[in-house]
Amino acid sequence: MEQKIKIVAENRKARHDYTIHETYEAGIALTGTEVKSLRAGKANMKDSYAQITKSAEVIVCNLHISPYDQGNRFNHDPLRDRKLLLHRAEIRRLIGKVKEKGYTLVPLKMYFTHGLIKIEIALATGKKLYDKRQDMAKRDAKREVERAMKERNK
Repeated sequence: MEQKIKIVAENRKARHDYTIHETYEAGIALTGTEVKSLRAGKANMKDSYAQITKSAEVIVCNLHISPYDQGNRFNHDPLRDRKLLLHRAEIRRLIGKVKEKGYTLVPLKMYFTHGLIKIEIALATGKKLYDKRQDMAKRDAKREVERAMKERNK
């Protein structure tokens, strides 16, 4: 059975700024107008982050979902905090990891699968400037090797 996935928004900067250790797929609690805006592809994950509340819930903050164009006065707030839907065991594991030094929860992408909206969050640590430079140097070297191989095969 083929799984249909339509990516709505992606946080490309997260892979540049953080080292990704584990990823989790979570559902997200939304209102009707938010779903309609996401179907139109109007979401921005640039500065978003996830955190665990005192009541052991995972919420995503700073996730911008534009107000629905045909919405009325009951339209949603674009930057409201939204609850993520995870299993209790996953939340407990995340609580333990986030208490460790340097771990943070970062949303990577939001997508539709089988008509449901899912968000992929990652357990990550922040990269230092020299780590970012090393990654860029590796990427450039790989690109040069691929270019040379392509020229040689012509």
